[in-house]
Amino acid sequence: MAQVLEFKLPDLGEGLTEAEIVRWLVQVGDVVAVDQPVVEVETAKAMVEVPCPYGGVVTARFGEEGTELPVGAPLITVAVGAPASGGDTEGSGNVLVGYGTSEAPARRRRVRPAQPAPAAPAPAASEPAAAPAAPTGPEGLLPAPDGPARGRELPAHPEGPVPVISPLVRRLARENGLDLRELTGSGPDGLILRADVENALRAAAARPARQHPRPAAAPHAEPTPAPAAPPAASSSALTGGHRVPLKGVRGAVADKLSRSRREIPDATCWVDADATELMRARTAMNAAGGPKISLLALLARICTAALARFPELNSTVDLEAREIVRFDHVHLGFAAQTERGLVVPVVRDAHARDAEGLTAEFARLTEAARDGRLTPGELTGGTFTLNNYGVFGVDGSTPIINHPEAAMLGVGRIVPKPWVHEGELAVRQVVQLSLTFDHRVCDGGTAGGFLRYVADCVEQPAVLLRTL
Repeated sequence: MAQVLEFKLPDLGEGLTEAEIVRWLVQVGDVVAVDQPVVEVETAKAMVEVPCPYGGVVTARFGEEGTELPVGAPLITVAVGAPASGGDTEGSGNVLVGYGTSEAPARRRRVRPAQPAPAAPAPAASEPAAAPAAPTGPEGLLPAPDGPARGRELPAHPEGPVPVISPLVRRLARENGLDLRELTGSGPDGLILRADVENALRAAAARPARQHPRPAAAPHAEPTPAPAAPPAASSSALTGGHRVPLKGVRGAVADKLSRSRREIPDATCWVDADATELMRARTAMNAAGGPKISLLALLARICTAALARFPELNSTVDLEAREIVRFDHVHLGFAAQTERGLVVPVVRDAHARDAEGLTAEFARLTEAARDGRLTPGELTGGTFTLNNYGVFGVDGSTPIINHPEAAMLGVGRIVPKPWVHEGELAVRQVVQLSLTFDHRVCDGGTAGGFLRYVADCVEQPAVLLRTL
């Protein structure tokens, strides 16, 4: 006899709390094997195919494409042990973080919207009303009632995630001591929006004033009109314009940049450098045969050599321990612009790679970024970031540090400019280099020494021979 097992959205790692369904890979009635991908989801870091740990027949799917689900929400149900599934009732449980076929704590089942069934005529007064059977949608989902979800009670469970539109809303409630389980969301399926949290906070602030009646006015005193209160600032009060959800990659970038600005006391220094000799060296390398060497790879090689001399900048700050953690390896992040937004893939052990190896890895990660195939592991763990914003046709920038790193090197466009070379005015290939650094890990002397060494290597690539 078949047993129906429910597969929930697993923890995809790196602290992610929700994911958006991009594309279903199976239909109800399909036979799936153990570890077969069943849905493609987009997290705040990457596109991920989620494999099912059960083998059997898909009996239901939860969530339409474009729906955002919290970790722990049901994804599909699978009938295992049926003849079509070959009696496979064991799951793998080893594909993603949080997998496992053992019993998990009960979690809130989110009701998905569907078309309501037509209302049945009311029974006659003399006839007892029979309880109607709950109608189901095409995939076994309970339909939601008409109208917005405001006022609808959701079952309260001490365990399991609360459906919240974004981590920013969750943080806003946490910082103000608000229990999200006491709120009824006004979004689809009871999803808690930022406006719901702000309304609850305003109501809580006004509650003490309403509990105490206003004292009676003195006899024969003229009433004094109270000044009009300014309108409360609320995202729900803003009208007009086009709203773009701050979620996915854009939401993750916003959260990280905001945290960087809050926590890191950053400073920026910059210098112009003559890159003519570096460009000539690259031309000579590529003319010698073999794989072509990219300019980004040469700049990365310069970065790793500079970090070996100034390890203070290859570090992070542990606020809880009040310690600076210096790394003995360089995991080099680099900014890549994609259709999904700005991402920072990470080249592991960049210090141990030569120019050819760096070129190949940059190319692989860039292609994966544009195709949306980067894994969370390829987008995290960086210790230093190289940002080549010159590809956008700009000379300089003061970038925000990629938290929790301690520094970022920015490279502007390389363009012909007048330059004094060997005592004479000449046209040279000039680039502006900028270093944004965490002032907690070092002082300006260290940052200046790092940037000056990078500039020296750009102007005279033979300087690198000392570290090879």
